[in-house]
Amino acid sequence: MNGKFSTYKGYPLVRCEDQIYYGYMSDPYVIWIQILAKKEVEGEQMVSKVRVVQLDTNEPNPVNAVVKNAVRECGLYEALDIADVWLKKALAQ
Repeated sequence: MNGKFSTYKGYPLVRCEDQIYYGYMSDPYVIWIQILAKKEVEGEQMVSKVRVVQLDTNEPNPVNAVVKNAVRECGLYEALDIADVWLKKALAQ
């Protein structure tokens, strides 16, 4: 790997199997997307259900780090759009 991350709307995306982190870990907040379900569409596996979680990166306890979360029946692009809105609102405060 060349040390660079994939990005979406200017923020890094780090994926490990069905877990995606969106944002800079050095910022006060990041978004964690957990893929909960997939469905087959035309022979391809597509995301069909996700959990989107806003995390406070300054909170050492993972349980207390959860700021807000939601479970949605949606694809990955919609989940990334939710993540982007949440992250930008949180970082603007």
